[in-house]
Amino acid sequence: MSGHSKWATIKRKKGANDAIRGAMTTKISREITIAVKMGGSDPTGNMRLKLALSKAKANNVTKDNINRAIQKGLGASDTSNYEEINYEGYGPGGAALLLDILTDNRNRTAADVRHIFSKYGGNLGETGCVGWMFKKKAVFVVEKETFDDEDTLMEIVMDAGAEDFDSDEETFEITAAPEDFDAIEKVLAEKGIETASAEITQVPDTTVKLSGADAEKMQKLLDALDENDDVQNVYGNYEFEE
Repeated sequence: MSGHSKWATIKRKKGANDAIRGAMTTKISREITIAVKMGGSDPTGNMRLKLALSKAKANNVTKDNINRAIQKGLGASDTSNYEEINYEGYGPGGAALLLDILTDNRNRTAADVRHIFSKYGGNLGETGCVGWMFKKKAVFVVEKETFDDEDTLMEIVMDAGAEDFDSDEETFEITAAPEDFDAIEKVLAEKGIETASAEITQVPDTTVKLSGADAEKMQKLLDALDENDDVQNVYGNYEFEE
């Protein structure tokens, strides 16, 4: 598999505009709240919360926002009833997209997401239309500027259960089965190796290269989905040409 995709997403979010950054904070805070409601406030025994906190760190969510989200999850002030939904569809150039949705109004969200897809050259599909192209994986990204010993890193993570190891000019990407997330996270922490991203995500079996107008439309589609508070995660099999 290619190491470009996860890091490209991280870089895109780091350079996002204020609207996208604000929406990202809202989404992550909501995910923390739901995770706490479902499994308690101790991330040691709550994988969903652990992943949400990792995402909060990667996206520079403030401690105050994190603490408020945790308190909401403990029952203090959030009475909204959120529903989890998955959407599938196609973007420009035929690229496949999977969406994780967390909404308190299914009809509103469906209309909003369908409009976004249509506006930027995509279309929503039926359940299962693209899901078969993806596999759930644990993915870790390590920046070479924080740790650049490739042989050592590869040995560490492979011994801990990693399935794949890849690199590009800036990063190392480690892929594993979801059940091996804890073991790899633990060994990286023990060795003092910092991750730029650590999450359980959907990894495509193959990718579609986009360039020119299709790439521009896809970027606009992704930005619009990022700005929508109900869209928690977007997974795709697109690959932007340099």
